[in-house]
Amino acid sequence: MRAQVFYGPGDLRDERVPVPTPGAGEVVLRVDAALTCGTDVKTLRRGHPVMIPRVPTVFGHEFAGRVAGVGAGVRGVREGDRAVAANSAPCGQCRSCQAGRPNLCEDLLFVNGAYGEFIALPARLVATNVVRLQPGTPAARAAFAEPLACALGGVERARVEGGQTVVVFGHGPLGCLLAMVAAARKARVMLVGKTGWRLDRVRSLGIAEVLDAAAVGDVVAALRAATAGRGPDVTIDATGRPEVWQQAMEAVSRGGSVVFFGGCAPGTTVSVDTRRAHYEELSLLGAFHHTPELIRRAVELLESSVIEPEPLVTHRMGLGGVREALDLMATGKALKVLIEP
Repeated sequence: MRAQVFYGPGDLRDERVPVPTPGAGEVVLRVDAALTCGTDVKTLRRGHPVMIPRVPTVFGHEFAGRVAGVGAGVRGVREGDRAVAANSAPCGQCRSCQAGRPNLCEDLLFVNGAYGEFIALPARLVATNVVRLQPGTPAARAAFAEPLACALGGVERARVEGGQTVVVFGHGPLGCLLAMVAAARKARVMLVGKTGWRLDRVRSLGIAEVLDAAAVGDVVAALRAATAGRGPDVTIDATGRPEVWQQAMEAVSRGGSVVFFGGCAPGTTVSVDTRRAHYEELSLLGAFHHTPELIRRAVELLESSVIEPEPLVTHRMGLGGVREALDLMATGKALKVLIEP
């Protein structure tokens, strides 16, 4: 089969590799749709010792397809079923898993291989994080399950409710998904981005009010002005930039919640206004990854059309276009690229 194989930072090769055969408890999925992700861009640039502990490996982690083979002992799916899988599986045994926080599993098993014609899903993933799809669900929509589950987790960390004002900093794909989830909960949603075609695209989708950070100068003042001086109830960073984390903390209202969704580079720090954090009871919340429950809820939202993320796809390519697709992502010329093996 054809696949895009990651050998290390900057080294992605278009190769022919054997079609995997399922072992006991395993499933082989024929990939019908895969999506590019900002994490793939960062991993290609500098590697990722957690998500990709061993190289070479077939690249990519957002995908949906059809079951092409099942190993002994597999229950719940059979050959021919359409399915989506998460990119990880918790162990179910560690302290975090037992405490109901499997996204923080001490032995989280990551799975890659979306940018290939077939992908082998290990037994632990099959047992916990593979979901059958309804016959009419497009694979391109189902492939959004993993990033949507992450967005669900971020919004739930702040316990977003109807009537609240939620500000999302960052107008990339995950910023948009966060906005869609918050809007589905009947919140007033504002997206903060910078001038360019991507911001114009997001504005045209109508998923949120849009604030052009380059046009207003003082973003915090603009957000307070838009909320009668109070500031938003919830602010979410989806940029992974320390200076934006600061803005998110400065802009939030008394008693508000700040969600640090975008991961900053290792070693970076931010300052916390201790007076505000204490006397105004700010909730400062990290948000990481997803859980099996969130994956299933994401699939439900996609299949019920409560969330319709397809407009975030700006390009469609075959497997040979993966490198170009990631370059488009890296240079801000694409939101999501659909890869159709």
